[in-house]
Amino acid sequence: MGNKRGTRRGFGAIRKLPSGRYQAHYVGPDGAKHLAPATFHAHDDAAAWCAHERRLVDLDVWTPPAERAKAQEEAPAVLLADYARTWLDERNLKPSTRTAYRSKLETRILPELGDLDLTAITPAVVRKWHAALVATPSAPNGGRDRSGATRNAHCYALLRTILGTAVDDGLIEANPCRIRGASQTKRVHEIEVLPAGDLERLAAAMPDEIRLVVLLAAWCGLRRGEVLALRRRDVAPDGTEVYVRRGVTFIRSKPVFSTPKTDAGVRDVTVPPHIVPAVLDHLERHVGRGRDSLLFTGKAEGVLDEWTLRRTFKAAAESIERPGLRFHDLRHQGAVLAARAGATTKELMSRLGHTTPAMSMRYQHAAAGRDAEIAAKMSKMMSEK
Repeated sequence: MGNKRGTRRGFGAIRKLPSGRYQAHYVGPDGAKHLAPATFHAHDDAAAWCAHERRLVDLDVWTPPAERAKAQEEAPAVLLADYARTWLDERNLKPSTRTAYRSKLETRILPELGDLDLTAITPAVVRKWHAALVATPSAPNGGRDRSGATRNAHCYALLRTILGTAVDDGLIEANPCRIRGASQTKRVHEIEVLPAGDLERLAAAMPDEIRLVVLLAAWCGLRRGEVLALRRRDVAPDGTEVYVRRGVTFIRSKPVFSTPKTDAGVRDVTVPPHIVPAVLDHLERHVGRGRDSLLFTGKAEGVLDEWTLRRTFKAAAESIERPGLRFHDLRHQGAVLAARAGATTKELMSRLGHTTPAMSMRYQHAAAGRDAEIAAKMSKMMSEK
């Protein structure tokens, strides 16, 4: 029979109190019994405390929890706002990443949690904050309020990372961010693959001097920032290859060029032969002769800015009756087309600049879905006889 008084574990034990809360204890390396300094709202929280204590023992840095609790009481309070801002300042981040992190901190995390001491941020506090975050819709987009699922996942992941560093720094005993799956999000926007005719019409609807933006994104799977950062020296003289070496982001309307976030982002992408003539024509008619001449220019210090591109692309998409199409969908288009052409997972990773197989396998799955379409057409052929 099981233990009626509590749950035995590989390390420590947990029992449910009459109040409904959970109490955890274990026998330490000193042979004495040690209770958790507080009871827990959930069994998982108590289990996490036991796991953390065992980790301290395994690392040979264990001290009695009562001594640690006393030391924390005597130590000056460390507010999350102060710690998080210092954490951000000390990280070696890309400018765009730093800006995104700072925005999430200042708008979504610190207003609710910033004035709390790190030790006061419990799993219950995190759950309450996260529930309020989930209940807050994102800004309207195209007349539709989105749930902000991606925003929520990113905010939670950032808080969890910061508090994980606080654990490593010895400021808190365990990370209170324990909501399963909170840092993950499912794709809401389905991958939409345009028929070849619609893709041609979309490109034709763009201004002549930036028409190639659509073709490179759709057929080479380039990200928006990668396309806008291309220079003459990033294209093979015969137009058959594009060399991705940098990207551009816009921070407070200013273009910031930087190398890709990962080594996988630095890559050479072969241009499909049928659009090579368009590449060469663009180089001849719209690009300066210098090797550093940008392929696509605008008013923002010579760079075609993302807002101009977004506005122009939206108008072109509406003209072909695809109002929901986003520019990033073109990268998905290139990925699915490559998968349909038989690219392996490794080949897709190389072409798209992915660091893990997961995303590339998603595109292969989308391409495999075409089998149902093929089967339906086979039946239609038979019915027409």
